[in-house]
Amino acid sequence: MTSLNVVPSSSSVTFIKPNHQCLINASPTLKSNFLCKVHSNKNHLHCNRTTSQLHEPGFKSSKLSLTPTSQIPCSVTKLSSFNRFPSHPFNVSPKPNHQIVKAASDGANPEGETEIVASSSDPKSKKFKLAIVFGLWYFQNIVFNIYNKKALNIFPFPWLLASFQLFVGSIWMLALWSLKLQPCPKISKPFIIALLGPALFHTIGHISACVSFSKVAVSFTHVIKSAEPVFTVIFASALGDRYPIQVWLSILPIVLGCSLAAVTEVSFNIQGLWGALISNVGFVLRNIYSKKSLQNFKEVDGLNMYGFITIISLFYLFPVAIFVEGSQWIPGYYKAIEAIGKPTTFYIWVMLSGVFYHLYNQSSYQALDQISPLTFSVGNTMKRVVVIVSSVIVFKNPVRLLNGVGSAIAILGTFLYSQATAKKKVKKIEGEKEE
Repeated sequence: MTSLNVVPSSSSVTFIKPNHQCLINASPTLKSNFLCKVHSNKNHLHCNRTTSQLHEPGFKSSKLSLTPTSQIPCSVTKLSSFNRFPSHPFNVSPKPNHQIVKAASDGANPEGETEIVASSSDPKSKKFKLAIVFGLWYFQNIVFNIYNKKALNIFPFPWLLASFQLFVGSIWMLALWSLKLQPCPKISKPFIIALLGPALFHTIGHISACVSFSKVAVSFTHVIKSAEPVFTVIFASALGDRYPIQVWLSILPIVLGCSLAAVTEVSFNIQGLWGALISNVGFVLRNIYSKKSLQNFKEVDGLNMYGFITIISLFYLFPVAIFVEGSQWIPGYYKAIEAIGKPTTFYIWVMLSGVFYHLYNQSSYQALDQISPLTFSVGNTMKRVVVIVSSVIVFKNPVRLLNGVGSAIAILGTFLYSQATAKKKVKKIEGEKEE
């Protein structure tokens, strides 16, 4: 009887005398050349071919069976030297492609796998996909603003409507997580605590905007909300950030344009103006606070982060909504049904405002994932233009010449601000790379 010794430093199998772990019961008809293929997860050895030459004449093809003895101190499956044998013929690796690419990027290719380089996607298809995302983002925003305003015209209770919109967004995200259409991150106590501040400012921004929508024209609210960069620069500078002179100059036309639009606005209302301004403050503080409190939770993507903020905001807002205007909801409901005639129409308007409020925010996060912050800022600026024009057309709001000029100047200032801040970010990144 002959014993087998697997030599780690080569791919051959040699036969020597006893005192080793595994015994070979070989048939007298064994082909002279066969290849040994070792599977570490099995307790037998399939032998197909070897570089060893057997000097006994007249050997014929047969299988080589390996029978381990009952007193083997170390199982074949635990032999680390087996790792040196190619586990798949023709050097085809069983590893997934993403592991091969990662290994290649690390400069290591120990098993000779073919390095797979992902080919760049077709620019035309990428532009088409981006156009679809932007189109949905704009369309959903327009639908929300139109039906939100229609609902508020006959049911002027923005606290309830804003709460309902957060409720719809919460149900939507819970459905995505339950159906595993969106991966749900692990929830921890520190994560929830870190979300409390951003969710509070998000609540303030959302309800203030809804109050403004209920008091003035949609176009006017959006013109005032285009002044958000002004508050960003002021609050961020107060907290220690430094901005170049180009950024400060870019906010001047925003202030001038918003002031001109406010003075000449036909539907001007002080509550509507203050609502839009407070909304700007709320969303700016949300963004600033998020960077500080959520920087340790970068593994959570934007859509999931927004989902959790929506749920917490609902718990913030609804109790206050009951306190502020809860006693007026039932009488206001009957007045709304009487004014519109068909309850179904009212329900559809409210439902569309809730669904499309969440959808346009979801699309904005998806757009931000696929484009640069500069492109997103430009797209967001153009979105306001599209919403203002569409609301004027739908509601047939009268627009004075100076009001239109002021709106255009404010939008231009927002565009210049996005350009200036993008250059600031690029210089900051380049400085970090040089360091």
